[in-house]
Amino acid sequence: MTEKKTVLVTGVGRTAGIGAAVVRRLAEQGWATAATYWHPYDDRMPWGSDDGAKDADLAIEADLSDPEAPARIFDRVESTLGKVTALVMCHCESVDSSILTTSVESFDLHFAVNARATWLLIKEYGTRHAVPFGEGRIIAFTSDHTVHNLPYGASKGALDRITLAAAREFAEMGITANVVNPGPNDTGWMDEALKKHIVESTPLGRLGVPKDSADLVAFLCSPEGGWINGQLLKSDGGISG
Repeated sequence: MTEKKTVLVTGVGRTAGIGAAVVRRLAEQGWATAATYWHPYDDRMPWGSDDGAKDADLAIEADLSDPEAPARIFDRVESTLGKVTALVMCHCESVDSSILTTSVESFDLHFAVNARATWLLIKEYGTRHAVPFGEGRIIAFTSDHTVHNLPYGASKGALDRITLAAAREFAEMGITANVVNPGPNDTGWMDEALKKHIVESTPLGRLGVPKDSADLVAFLCSPEGGWINGQLLKSDGGISG
């Protein structure tokens, strides 16, 4: 067992993603890092997959549409690295479709991965929590994009409510729970025209990058970030303002 604090980061399927940036940033701060990934998701998306979890101390392939997966993930992490101090959820199902074109199967899969798995991961974390009062952290990544992205946005809205409920329900354990909306991040999915539009629409005049989100997560996981709780934080360079 390591004496380091352990963070579990979900959705670390690509080196260019936010999850991988979070793993690298917290490792720099001395955390033991566990990461989950699910290559079949990235493989069917335009960007494809790579070894995004390569920098983690422990990498776990897990299909979060399986309701048994969260318990198996926590079993692996606890047996290898010890109790989880921080849970950072970057996983998602995200396939563009509108009100008229979304299928029932796609809708259900989005809610299974983005909402149900978030609940079950938080439930496992709370059930097994055994770190000192005030050190526990839950952070989930969300989005407010719903137009022509209906099941993604709707399920992320459910993720928000589930995560923020933990700020109250886990209060006696001293766990903070926050949601981060990173806005559009340059992780390889934008074409040049969209990049130009986003830069022009952002007051700070640049694209958001995964390191921006990772820096915020590192602060929230630090002792200095312990007073921020029950919040939906926008870390998007002002594009939503």
